[in-house]
Amino acid sequence: MQISPSILSADFANLESELAAIANADWAHVDVMDAHFVPNLTLGLPVVEALLRVSPIPIDCHLMIDDPDRWAPGYAEAGAGSVTFHIEAVADPVATARAIRAAGARAAFAVKPGTPFAPYADLLPEVDMVLVMTVEPGFGGQSFMADQMPKVREVREAVRRHGGEVWIQVDGGVSAATIEQCAQAGADVFVAGSAVYNAESAAGAVDYLRELVTRHTHG
Repeated sequence: MQISPSILSADFANLESELAAIANADWAHVDVMDAHFVPNLTLGLPVVEALLRVSPIPIDCHLMIDDPDRWAPGYAEAGAGSVTFHIEAVADPVATARAIRAAGARAAFAVKPGTPFAPYADLLPEVDMVLVMTVEPGFGGQSFMADQMPKVREVREAVRRHGGEVWIQVDGGVSAATIEQCAQAGADVFVAGSAVYNAESAAGAVDYLRELVTRHTHG
């Protein structure tokens, strides 16, 4: 069970200290948006490279961009520990996943709320993680979509059949109120933005979220 706080909810003027505040998390989740694939513009490779120099924990890049076939391997080459591309945007998911892995990162694909998982189940041998979006991608602070939990269960079942070591990540509206239902559905990597950075203590929020899911899995 891993917690990956999203810096989309952090103070962009103080990213080094905001990363230090979540040093007890497993990953720092970095959303890259291009204002094309999603209606928002955040940050790109130069900022990710700067974050990699100062981050106390591995960086998990979520690329909400057009043409990830071209751009995704560069994030892996820069040193990101995990690189996720959107299945709706990629032209050749197998080649892109292999390029990410060849550059030394974990490869993952993401599905938007309206995108079914079943057509892409045969990609499981090529990836290390599947990201099920629990909001429409583009903006932080949105409400959790509980109707995505059956999809998380479906991915968990497919991973079980496949037999590989594939993580299942949820991203969007994950908080103390929703994280347990995500764990029950089969998720094991949890992206939380405002639930961490809007809390009094980001580190305290990370510990609390981890405690909730650990209690669920061992309870």
